[in-house]
Amino acid sequence: MNVCIVEDEQAQADELKNYIKKYEKLSNESFHITHLFDGLDLVEDYDGSWDIILLDIQMKHLDGMKAAERVREIDKDVIIIFVTSTVQYAVQGYAVDALGYVLKPVSYVQFSQIFDKAVGKLAAKKKHTWIKVADGERQLKIDCDSVYCIESQRNNVIIHTNHEDYVMPGPLKKYEAMLMEHGFSKCHNAYIINLSFVEGVKKEEVLLTNDKRYPISRAKKKEFMTALAEDIL
Repeated sequence: MNVCIVEDEQAQADELKNYIKKYEKLSNESFHITHLFDGLDLVEDYDGSWDIILLDIQMKHLDGMKAAERVREIDKDVIIIFVTSTVQYAVQGYAVDALGYVLKPVSYVQFSQIFDKAVGKLAAKKKHTWIKVADGERQLKIDCDSVYCIESQRNNVIIHTNHEDYVMPGPLKKYEAMLMEHGFSKCHNAYIINLSFVEGVKKEEVLLTNDKRYPISRAKKKEFMTALAEDIL
């Protein structure tokens, strides 16, 4: 698990590192720790690679709350825990869907309770597959559960989600290999479908619950119907 400590006080950062290492030994988990000194360091070139962010609120260049808001524009799923000396600031964390907060001076008991909650949440998330996409200058993580179809179009693929579509460089094979074990099946050489969205198959079309329709080829029909039956079971 990748943990990022964003803290402008070296002593406080070292203490949090030691707490994570202690937790690591007691829980038999493994963590890779990165330390950044300011919220500005966090948001610049953010690529969604961290699982947990321990975020100080009061910092010189970009405070933790503003940094969290910027992170949430890119990454809806990273776990954010605020580290603060004032409860007043910490309460605002719910606006950016923070998991919670710890108060300075931080005790190991206080830390381990919130960190344990974060690790449990991550364990549940591991059941999902995430697709990384580039949207302009932003790097986004998309939960595959929100993807209903991935479509091949010339040298690109279009990732169709509940919210919006994303155009990415192909080939489709890359996504096929990634998603076949997670409830997706190919109904046509140009389409991979999320089976949880399938309402039915009618003649030469796959009907989805969101009223979308996609062609099903003769070559792929048997394999697709088998995958659909297994998904229902």
